[in-house]
Amino acid sequence: ELMAGLRCRLQVLWEEQELLLLEARECTKWGEELEATVQDLCQPNEFERYLMFIGDLEKVVSLLLCLSSRLARVQNAMSRMDGNTEAEEKQSLNERHRLLSRQREDAKDLKENLDRRERVVSGILAKYLTEQQLQDYQHFVQVKTSLLIEQKDLEEQIKFFEEQLENLEQSIP
Repeated sequence: ELMAGLRCRLQVLWEEQELLLLEARECTKWGEELEATVQDLCQPNEFERYLMFIGDLEKVVSLLLCLSSRLARVQNAMSRMDGNTEAEEKQSLNERHRLLSRQREDAKDLKENLDRRERVVSGILAKYLTEQQLQDYQHFVQVKTSLLIEQKDLEEQIKFFEEQLENLEQSIP
């Protein structure tokens, strides 16, 4: 029954993932339309700034999510440590925790820099776009970020349930 429940939950998550992929494709098309508008209206150097910001947005958000996820897994492993845990394993987890914490702090700095760049790009676009177009751009940035977060969250949930199912299958003779 437990295995059937896990399979059912996984099926629901896979279906959610498919819907999210459709949304991501729509967002990509929306981004391409917005990009064409910005290219038509802005100076070449301003358009380059826009492209760099949009490209870095995905990279920085993905990096932050990845590091946060890895850090959470290490913290979970550390919380399971007890008196039987080998000193070498404790040291390894502590080192990984310190490294990932530093990397996440660096990624947060990148995100703050990206937020400043977003304000600069918004200022540039405000010179060329109508109020509605500017709102559409800001909404696009929010949707793109939200979709990245939702995708990473779904991937983590799917991975968790797949591991649970695999562990359960291995535990049954």
